Amino acid sequence: MKNNKLLTIMLIILVTITLVGVIAVVLVTQLNKGPESSEPTIDEIAVTLVDIPELTTNLADGSFVRMQLKIQTTSEKSAEELLKRDFQVNNILIQELSEMDVEALEGKQGKVTFQNTIKSQINELMQEGEVQQVYFTSYIIP
Repeated sequence: MKNNKLLTIMLIILVTITLVGVIAVVLVTQLNKGPESSEPTIDEIAVTLVDIPELTTNLADGSFVRMQLKIQTTSEKSAEELLKRDFQVNNILIQELSEMDVEALEGKQGKVTFQNTIKSQINELMQEGEVQQVYFTSYIIP
């Protein structure tokens, strides 16, 4: 009778240790997987891009700038909306550029600041999705 109790206790301990070990292995493998890469392919990006035609406008210091942009949106529907809002986008670009001088647009930091400003202002207009990135495809300050 004493041996049966001892055997039962040993079996319970053995099953418990095995169960804890299995749970630990499952948790470790699940945590080590990490997030799966969900980077969009170039084909998926291409359908969310909107071309902004070449724009030439005066800057605040009397010089002028000529640029062409591509704007990446979050979805195909948001790209369609942005195409319809092209006149508003051009207005934002002209207004922002008319307040800037050449020095504000020079260098990498000047361009990044301009891109972020444009991105945030266009996002205020958008009802379907949002702008993810603004790209320069042509940029000339004579």
